[in-house]
Amino acid sequence: MRKMELIAPCHFGLEAVLRREITDLGYEISEVEDGRITFLGDEEAVCRANIFLRTAERVLIKVGSFHAETFEELFQGTKALEWENYIPADGKFWVAKAASVKSKLFSPSDIQSIMKKAMVERLKGVYKVSWFPETGAPFPVRVFLKKDEVTVGLDTTGESLHKRGYRKLTAKAPIAENLAAALIMLTPWKADRILVDPFCGSGTIPIEAAMMAANMAPGMNREFTAEEWGHFIDRKCWYRASDEAQDLVDLDVKTDIQGYDIDAEMVNIARENAKLAGVDHLIHFQRRPVAELSHPKKYGFLITNPPYGERLEDKKDLPALYRTLGERYAQLDDWSMYLITSYENAQQDIGRKADKNRKIYNGMMKTYFYQYQGAKPPKRAKQEGQAKR
Repeated sequence: MRKMELIAPCHFGLEAVLRREITDLGYEISEVEDGRITFLGDEEAVCRANIFLRTAERVLIKVGSFHAETFEELFQGTKALEWENYIPADGKFWVAKAASVKSKLFSPSDIQSIMKKAMVERLKGVYKVSWFPETGAPFPVRVFLKKDEVTVGLDTTGESLHKRGYRKLTAKAPIAENLAAALIMLTPWKADRILVDPFCGSGTIPIEAAMMAANMAPGMNREFTAEEWGHFIDRKCWYRASDEAQDLVDLDVKTDIQGYDIDAEMVNIARENAKLAGVDHLIHFQRRPVAELSHPKKYGFLITNPPYGERLEDKKDLPALYRTLGERYAQLDDWSMYLITSYENAQQDIGRKADKNRKIYNGMMKTYFYQYQGAKPPKRAKQEGQAKR
């Protein structure tokens, strides 16, 4: 097994969550930057990271990095990388995405075009050919430029890791699966605690919570681009990672996870998505407006993605909506509430300042994850001792 640097991009503001996930998988972190974590691993790490990471967007193999302020430097730097270590003579290769921050080179299309030419020149010399059929496996390349430092990665994932495969139908503004998972992981919620999402939409937050409760790896039922790289990653690595994921699943876990939405059609969609994810028996979905939010038990969690009012005509409804949410939350006994929103007056309308808030970029949109922390339940041992008396 060869040692490599692997790069896992994530939403800005969620680096700590992803870092913890990678460490829990047993890999050493080599660098933490805004929106991405670099770690050390081998071919097996590529497979396990793709299958097990809940909060990453993809997994890249770092081909190399260099300084470039001109297109000539970009060309020469790209050409100097050892592409032949990854791409065979019949490989289909292209620069799928270029991102530039505070760099002299900022045109994505020009960066992509020049890097492709440099890769062709390098591989023509190595394989002693004048052209490439590109009929083989795909090798998409992604490049980040920051302050004229170029980082080049080979994309092992393909479609973003947030696409678990279960969400065939969605709401108008669905939360990405990896973001939903990260929000849950930013709370103290565990599978034995109550979780309610009063604005569940297509069911993403309850489904991600149920998958965590059942120890289901998010990528266990999907495919990855690097599965076609048989010359580089042995198929047995994928089989071992998949078997590991299957062995960990516990579908008999007891949960109290609920999703409510005012739209009956969305409730049906959420149920269908949960069924596709294999966790429909772990979640109770119900048509219920936020004004009817209640629960008889203590120490539960509200974790939700309420409407932001992206469209102007929806903004007028937000004060009443958040006010109602605040009123209903206040009636819940020792519950915690965690919500992500870009709505500026959320705390004011809820009627209480959050205990903590965290800035998270949902794509290009700046949002805040407001955290209202309720009381912790008493320790079980203490409860049992009192019961015996």
